[in-house]
Amino acid sequence: MMQKFELDYLERNKRYRNIVNASLEEALIYPDAPEELLSAMRYSLLDGGKRIRPCLTIGVCDIMGGNRKMAMKLACGIEMIHTYSLIHDDLPCMDDDDLRRGKPSCHKAFGEGQAVLAGDGLLTFAFQYMLEAGLTFNDANYYRAVAEIAKRAGIGGMVAGQSMDLISEERGIKDEKELNYIHSHKTADMLIASILAGALCGNPTDTQLKCLEGYGEKIGILFQITDDILDASGDSMLMGKTVHKDEKQNKLTYVTMYGLDKARQLAESIAAEADRLIFMTFGENCKYLHDTVQYILSRSF
Repeated sequence: MMQKFELDYLERNKRYRNIVNASLEEALIYPDAPEELLSAMRYSLLDGGKRIRPCLTIGVCDIMGGNRKMAMKLACGIEMIHTYSLIHDDLPCMDDDDLRRGKPSCHKAFGEGQAVLAGDGLLTFAFQYMLEAGLTFNDANYYRAVAEIAKRAGIGGMVAGQSMDLISEERGIKDEKELNYIHSHKTADMLIASILAGALCGNPTDTQLKCLEGYGEKIGILFQITDDILDASGDSMLMGKTVHKDEKQNKLTYVTMYGLDKARQLAESIAAEADRLIFMTFGENCKYLHDTVQYILSRSF
């Protein structure tokens, strides 16, 4: 039987996902774009996905009593950036994955060239979409959120993590420090951006922002550990992507570094740290963030 927190959390995220999906569907209409390019962008963006990042943006905005309209624009931009990163991550020169969200990866469906351009298109359109909305809001914190997203997605954030991931694979690096660097940036940074963007739709204190940044770092690493565990022990049909790929490619992961049992223990420990951190600042007002931790810890896809 599903626990109550799971039912509440999943129902809330379903509501968030529905409004995000509707907004993304409406946003990605661009008459001047070539039909093949737009089709590749829509193929990857609009079909499936947990939408955990935009859900966090809206959820944190609600906790802070912030401007939901601002949060929606930022949430959609973040999901476009996330989807671009998945398209590029699946390319043969990166992780070389043929399956994403239960269907052929973008480069398998549209070819490598169009996949590269679809990713480029989503990244640049994300900032066009967010910045044009900013002209309506004229809110300093909104632009601060967009800048945070750009920083976390860029060469000091997600891109840096992806770069180091490739370097570690090429050079056969098996180092705990490198592993944490990779996933603090490749995975955690965009989760941190999602959380901080939601907070900046309200009027957060510096203490609250620091707490939320630390929480985002914890759940980012937690998400990656559970992803590594699922790659080693999960079901390809359930997950909608190729499993057992990390071991075959000799990739540096939390499972290859520590083994399956110790990786599970590490996940439990980091989940507890994330909970402690958030309760210290937000108290009982952080149930959604606590439930997010439990969802990531117990997910099966």
